[in-house]
Amino acid sequence: MEVVLYDYWRSSASFRVRIALNLLGLKHRTVSVDLLAAAHKTPEHMARNPQGKVPVLDIDGLVLTQSLSIIEYLNETRPEARFLPADPPGRQRVRALSDAIAMDIHPICNTGTINHVMELTGGGNDVRVAWMKKFIGEGLAAFEEMLDNPATGKFCHGDSPTMADICLVPQVYNADRWGADISAFTRVINIVEACKALPAFQAAAPKDPSA
Repeated sequence: MEVVLYDYWRSSASFRVRIALNLLGLKHRTVSVDLLAAAHKTPEHMARNPQGKVPVLDIDGLVLTQSLSIIEYLNETRPEARFLPADPPGRQRVRALSDAIAMDIHPICNTGTINHVMELTGGGNDVRVAWMKKFIGEGLAAFEEMLDNPATGKFCHGDSPTMADICLVPQVYNADRWGADISAFTRVINIVEACKALPAFQAAAPKDPSA
C-alpha cells in the first residue's frame, strides 16, 4: 500500500516526519501543500485534516495528523524504529525534550501566529524577525540546559537518534533561517552536526522547489 506524505517543504513539522520516514527507509510519495498559496485551507486538504495543517501521512489505510503522534505511531508499528527508548524514564525524557520544541517553541513561531501578531501590531518584517529570534533563542537556550544530563550522548538521548533529535534539527534550521544566535549552545550544535552526517537527515532537509 502506497505511503503518501502531504507536506510543505519549509514546514518544521513536515521536516520531522520526513526524517522519521527516512530513518525507517519507508518509501513514500510526497504531495506538496503550498502554505503560501493557502492550499492547506482548501476543502480537499481540510477533508484530510480539519485543522488545516501539515503534515498529513496516509499509511496503513489510515490518515494521520500531528507530527509527534505520527512519529510515535511509526515507533509502535515498526519494530526497527527506536524513536523512543525502551525504558519509561528514557521515554519520558525524550518526550519532554521533544515537547520543549514542538509544544513550546513551535506554536508561538508558527506562521499563523506571527502573521496575527503583525496584524495586531502593524509591524513589518523587523517585528517578525525580532519575534523569531527571541522565542527560538530562549527556547533553545532552555533545551541546551536540558541536555546537561548524563543520558545525553552523541545524540539527545544516548548514541542513536530519537524523536528528540528529529525535533531538534528542524528547529535549528529555523534558528539559522531567522538569524537567532545559538553559537553558545555547544551541546545543541554538536548533536545537530551528528544528525546532519546521517543520510536520513540529509535527504529530509528542506529543498525549495522553485530553486
